[in-house]
Amino acid sequence: MSEVAHNETQEFWRPPVAQPEPSPASLAGACNSCGSEFMVGARFCHVCGASRSPNASSSTQHGWMPSWEFLKVLEFQSIKGWLHLSTASLVAFLMGLGCLLAAVLVGLVYSVQSIADFQAIQLWRVEWLLAAVAAFVAAILLRRDEPAEK
Repeated sequence: MSEVAHNETQEFWRPPVAQPEPSPASLAGACNSCGSEFMVGARFCHVCGASRSPNASSSTQHGWMPSWEFLKVLEFQSIKGWLHLSTASLVAFLMGLGCLLAAVLVGLVYSVQSIADFQAIQLWRVEWLLAAVAAFVAAILLRRDEPAEK
């Protein structure tokens, strides 16, 4: 009964759940020479000093994760740092870009059959462009200037 899981809720009709024992060889973070676990981020074993094998450190990462590394460019915090904008300023800037995109899409989606349609489409474009200008002005006004480091 020593291999039974501790602190498990057990109903009376189910048998106790046994925990599988991980072997040191199957652990991705185990030293090949002494079998002890590597510390987080360590390149060498803290017990025997052997170097961590390169295949053990690469096996801890998922195989599909390196292919998605380019998406870190689209993270909100990285865009904030790249453009040096505050959160409110970045949100207003992105809203302005969305309004510009909407102004372009209005002309692509709607077709003109009469002069009234043409005037309506132009009016919608002007409205979207005014919204974009307002969002860009808000982004400029909400921008925080950071003090220059000396």
